[in-house]
Amino acid sequence: MHEAEGTRQTRIDVMDPARAAALHASLGRPGPAPGAGDPLPPFGHHLHFWEARPPDALGRDGHPATGGFIPDLGLPRRMWAGGRLDFAAPVRLGAAAERISTIARVTRKSGRTGPLAFVTLRHEIRQDGRVCVTEDQDLVYREDPDPSAPAPVATAAPTDEDVAERATYDTTLLFRYSALTFNGHRIHYDLAYCREVEGYPGLVVHGPLLAQQLMLMAEARLGGLARFSFRATAPLFHFETATLCARAVEDGLALWVRGPDGRLCLTAEAG
Repeated sequence: MHEAEGTRQTRIDVMDPARAAALHASLGRPGPAPGAGDPLPPFGHHLHFWEARPPDALGRDGHPATGGFIPDLGLPRRMWAGGRLDFAAPVRLGAAAERISTIARVTRKSGRTGPLAFVTLRHEIRQDGRVCVTEDQDLVYREDPDPSAPAPVATAAPTDEDVAERATYDTTLLFRYSALTFNGHRIHYDLAYCREVEGYPGLVVHGPLLAQQLMLMAEARLGGLARFSFRATAPLFHFETATLCARAVEDGLALWVRGPDGRLCLTAEAG
């Protein structure tokens, strides 16, 4: 057991309707934007509870430096690997809410590209004295890429969807989503950093943005969400057109994001 496990952090924020409206506009959603008193869209709590640190408290990638709430595991590259959410009650816009975050698990493994460290955060979003959303957020930390190493072989995405929607991600959308979530990670806006440091050919589309779109797709088809889980499998880049896919299964929906070359970028389940 890592010494950081069990560490807690609490933040309180007002669920500002303007942020939900800005996300609604940024994603080109149909119909009127949500307002005060309306339920926060699923995953919309990531527009709140910002961790604003001064420049000297940031890491080289623009994220808050590790070694505070999240321990320093000696690995410089960070990715959001996936997560699981349970929706028990709506979070209402225009009212204060509390997020209690706990470091649930810290583990180390060895992968094809070298050592990996995984940190799982558990977030409880509370409003009016009850837990409305519970989320397990999986982060992975890894070494810098080896330029001489062969490119990883991506998994092929399924092609048996019931519904498919094309989606594009220009630099404006990536900027707006980073701003709304106060995400300073340079892989989403600094092309030189992506190419020269992280070894990516383009800006990386936020995994949570892809998950957000799949959640909204699932909510529309199921009439609401009780649970959602997702796992990132390969990066999608800003110059690529993706296909958002869904297929009915016995207990809900299977969903995934397919890249233009057929690779699986993100997979999810909803019910």
